[in-house]
Amino acid sequence: MITQETPEELITRINTVRSLMISTGMSKGLNDYETLKYSEELDKLINKYQLTALS
Repeated sequence: MITQETPEELITRINTVRSLMISTGMSKGLNDYETLKYSEELDKLINKYQLTALS
């Protein structure tokens, strides 16, 4: 069963992943695999939030 996240839950996840991305980028560099992974995840979450907000 797939559960739909609420906009509030998505915002929480967005802020968490954004913080992880920033701290990883500062410690390992902006081109590090882990930083890029968080960046891609953040993009997906933001897109999902925008689609949810428009519904």
